[in-house]
Amino acid sequence: MRMSRILVAEDEPHILLLIQRKLETAGHLVTTATDGNQALELALREKPDLLLLDIMMPGREGLEVCREVKSAYGDSAPPVIIISALGQQIDVEAGISAGADDYIIKPFSPRALLERVEAALYR
Repeated sequence: MRMSRILVAEDEPHILLLIQRKLETAGHLVTTATDGNQALELALREKPDLLLLDIMMPGREGLEVCREVKSAYGDSAPPVIIISALGQQIDVEAGISAGADDYIIKPFSPRALLERVEAALYR
C-alpha cells in the first residue's frame, strides 16, 4: 500500500487533529486546512489523492469546495469524502449531488473513517 496524500479540511481543531493522527499513523501524508478557501487553494495547487471536507467551515463551505474541485479536475478528480454533523438524508443527498464519493456523519469512529478513506483510495 503506497502512501497517499490526503487533504483534510476541518475547522474544529480537536477533530482535525484526531483525523490527522489517525491517517498519519496509517502511513498517509496529511495536509490540513481550517477554512474552505484554504482547502480549495491547496486542492487545486497540490492535487491530493483524496479530500476529506467538513461542510460548515469559514470562507467556502465544503460542498462548494467539492463542486469546484470536481469541476476543475473532471474525470481525473480525486475522491472526496464529506464529514459533517449534518446527518439528515437531505444533507447526505446534497453531498453526493455536489460530487462527494462518500459521506460520513459526525460523530464517527476513527477506525471506520480510516476504512472508508482506504476504500475510496484503493477502489
